[in-house]
Amino acid sequence: MTQDKELHYLDNAATTRVAPEVADAIRRAMTEFWGNASSLYEPGEKSEQALEAARQEVARTLGCQKEEIYFTGCGSEGNNIALLGAVRARKSWGNRIVVTGFEHPSVDKPLRRLAQEGFDVQFVAPGEDGRVDLDRMLALVNKNTILVACMNVNNEIGTLMDTARLAKGVKAINDRTAVHVDAVQAWLRLPRLNLEGVDSLTISGHKIHAPKGVGALYLRRGYHIDPPFLGGGQEKGIRPGTENLPYAVGLAVAARRMAANYPQRHERVAELNRRLRQGLASLPDITLNSPEESVPEVLNLSLNVIKSEPMLHFLEERKVYVSSGSACSKGAASHTLTAMGLPQRRIDTALRISFCGDNGPEDVDALLNGLEDGFRSLTHI
Repeated sequence: MTQDKELHYLDNAATTRVAPEVADAIRRAMTEFWGNASSLYEPGEKSEQALEAARQEVARTLGCQKEEIYFTGCGSEGNNIALLGAVRARKSWGNRIVVTGFEHPSVDKPLRRLAQEGFDVQFVAPGEDGRVDLDRMLALVNKNTILVACMNVNNEIGTLMDTARLAKGVKAINDRTAVHVDAVQAWLRLPRLNLEGVDSLTISGHKIHAPKGVGALYLRRGYHIDPPFLGGGQEKGIRPGTENLPYAVGLAVAARRMAANYPQRHERVAELNRRLRQGLASLPDITLNSPEESVPEVLNLSLNVIKSEPMLHFLEERKVYVSSGSACSKGAASHTLTAMGLPQRRIDTALRISFCGDNGPEDVDALLNGLEDGFRSLTHI
């Protein structure tokens, strides 16, 4: 992908730039597959074939059957469908929900709403190291537990959850309990996603160089939810509304591109993460909030002596773009770092750097130089 060498974009956990080949595929699909995929005449049948081919491509990257993939508008929509659908289908026999305490808002907020409605929602906070104790989560699962939810990779600090171990443990205690995984930050950033014991899983396009406005939901064959949306029969009634075929095609192209380049991309990003960690070690006052074994795409740090916003704008003037946390927080204090129980100073001074395969050493060096200059300038204001 062609990069502007004067621009250093390091906020890929918020969104990625659309790959040119993905944009080209979407443009072609808009004109070649213009028919409604639900129509019974030839243009509709051509669109349906293209839609199913895209579904097969996405399923291949997850190691599942294409019948288990449902296209959605985004990861947030997929999370809401999965969570609310699971609870509605199981509320007659239980009311307990177990979830980590640092989920994305599209998981955290629906479950907090359910808690207000009387469901017994148990939030398990991470430790100061950003890790969640799976044994604590499993200890809360009982015969009344209808849902357990977690994210595979945390969007702010990059920590990994052993979803396979969690799902296996949940099913051993109560095989009726639904297990949902938010894999938006994990899909195609890990060599494979383990679906064993997982009933539902969400992914999103704009994290893998597809456009905003498309994602997918995995629902295990034989697994039942009560969909929260009503409408036509599209996506087998799980997500009604005429499918966004061009974006589904784009999602499939982006997924194939990412999967094909995974080994080289992973090593490239890991080297950038190492380079950044080494460079940060020579700067004063910085504390790393991402453990060493976090995914290399994400590195969260605290400046400690300069608040996030002044440093963000200082870096922006040098065309270095990072964030202070989740893009969904719109500048609010980090939900993840707060859940970890970190001191307020570390929370208020946090930055998140997130890589993609298009980044290079020059981006890391520009960031390190900007931070060094920022410490020199901003601490004397």
